[in-house]
Amino acid sequence: MLGGVISYPLLENLAAPYVPRGLCPWWPPLVYGPWLAAALSILRAAVHQRRAAHSWGVLLLFSGLAVALCVSHTPMSLPSLGVAALPPVTALACFHQMTRQITLTRPPRRARPAHTRNH
Repeated sequence: MLGGVISYPLLENLAAPYVPRGLCPWWPPLVYGPWLAAALSILRAAVHQRRAAHSWGVLLLFSGLAVALCVSHTPMSLPSLGVAALPPVTALACFHQMTRQITLTRPPRRARPAHTRNH
């Protein structure tokens, strides 16, 4: 959440020259809305021990988009690029670790033995 909150003003300021002023506050949710929806789908899949490849693809795509947009208007120096890219990268890394905690704490589901499936 903190990564999204920190990068919110960066994304809003980025949109200012291109969209009407009243729409600028809605620009960051265009990036983090799909990110959040994918994250919730991944968490649900993790709890139910299901795969979520499509949702991971959406999450990675919008994480990359957030990084690219945050970095696009910063000076080309390593410290400024790091500061601009850190919030969305941190959000992705923390989410991945949280998902790993869910999947590692639940024992894997076992398939029913073949002789009980046929009945």
